[in-house]
Amino acid sequence: MHNKSLSELSASLHSGEFSSVELTQHYLDRINTHNNNLNAFITVCDDRALEQAKMADQQLQQKNAGILTGIPLAHKDIFCTQGVLTSCASKMLSNFISPYNATVVEKINAAGMVTLGKTNMDEFAMGSSNETSFFGAVKNPWDTNRVPGGSSGGSAAAIAARLAPIATGSDTGGSIRQPASLCNLTGLKPTYGRISRYGMIAFASSLDQAGPMANSAEDAAILLNVMSGFDERDSTSVERDVPDYTADLNNSLAGLRIGLPKEYFDEGLDPEVATTIEAAIKVYESLGATIKEITLPNTHLAVPTYYVVAPAECSSNLSRMDGVRFGHRCKNPKDLQDLYQRSRGEGFGDEVKRRILIGAYALSAGYYDAYYLKAQQCRRLISDDFTQAFADIDVIMGPTSPTTASNLGDNIDDPVATYLADIYTISANLSGLPGMSIPAGFVNGLPVGLQIIGNHFDEARLLNVAHRYQQATDWHTQIPAAFK
Repeated sequence: MHNKSLSELSASLHSGEFSSVELTQHYLDRINTHNNNLNAFITVCDDRALEQAKMADQQLQQKNAGILTGIPLAHKDIFCTQGVLTSCASKMLSNFISPYNATVVEKINAAGMVTLGKTNMDEFAMGSSNETSFFGAVKNPWDTNRVPGGSSGGSAAAIAARLAPIATGSDTGGSIRQPASLCNLTGLKPTYGRISRYGMIAFASSLDQAGPMANSAEDAAILLNVMSGFDERDSTSVERDVPDYTADLNNSLAGLRIGLPKEYFDEGLDPEVATTIEAAIKVYESLGATIKEITLPNTHLAVPTYYVVAPAECSSNLSRMDGVRFGHRCKNPKDLQDLYQRSRGEGFGDEVKRRILIGAYALSAGYYDAYYLKAQQCRRLISDDFTQAFADIDVIMGPTSPTTASNLGDNIDDPVATYLADIYTISANLSGLPGMSIPAGFVNGLPVGLQIIGNHFDEARLLNVAHRYQQATDWHTQIPAAFK
């Protein structure tokens, strides 16, 4: 069962080959067997999942079920889920049972899907390795001594190990695409505003975007159809019709114009990763695409710009978690000041504290213009680079990550090295553009991801470009040997 695509699972459920209860129990058994080795799940919703599966089976029997009815999935633990622990992998929220559902969860529930549980992540989505979680690091199924990428590493590890057929993730600076690259998955960050952020615990409000993580572009398109759409409860949600993202998957790529930024193939890129990406580009040429070298001259500003904007916004968003309104509360505070200091000091991990401090400094009187305002000006320059590039090309391609997965613990004491791992993904968030990572091969047995960036609201084209590549290759079908 766990090697089937979403379309195959749906066909089997509708034909009665197996029930949703049987399918759900199969995944719960796999989670029970393998999660101790991977630490991919924070919460497993056994009873709840089986109850949802029974309801799905009733719909299937009544012949009023949709394509996703009865199919299990996992949610990144950043999405509020009514009646379920929603921790953001932080001690601060380690006892927070959400009283409501995020819009994404609402939409997925309405589609009849079954929630297996909530997946591990970097604390408050701050990290690129999934090592900052209060609940411990997630392990990469391809090599459990290595990181899965972050912050959606739990979702990535769960899918790669076939503990779930599909999962939700969130991407603030590459947190869907990077773990997808390191775990051999397809991960899509949609255009900012395409999916509601209501009920998705905020890290950096102008950058965060939810998206699907899957084994294939086709699976991602099916889930994106459900996740997308306007939400009046989210002021950043865009009121725009949602196309059928599966409709154009098989369109020809003849005449597709691909731009290769020279800045994405510099000395910081591992030579073997570069060779793998170049081989993937040749496949696109064989499918009828044309290749053009382009320049995104302000790429070097992306990391410093992001690490001013994102911490500034996180310091503001996390100010509500003070031991009074939300989150962990210290014991026996002497006064209000002591309550704030100890509650936040005990509740937040080192990386979250680091970013709150940086952000508060950047927003403080006397430094706002020098740092935050300047970063927003640089952000516009980065966005303008893409606007100029898309005047002559259809999509941009390059590596998702400069290297394959690093060893656990390698960069835990070197935050700057971790930040630089996002060099190729951050610009899409700063510009609000859709981007995705797809499996492109292996280096020394570890996955390599090809990144595809499109123009605003061009997700359908990205999925078509990814799907046609996956029809011509089999990288996305590879499964870690220990989890077949």
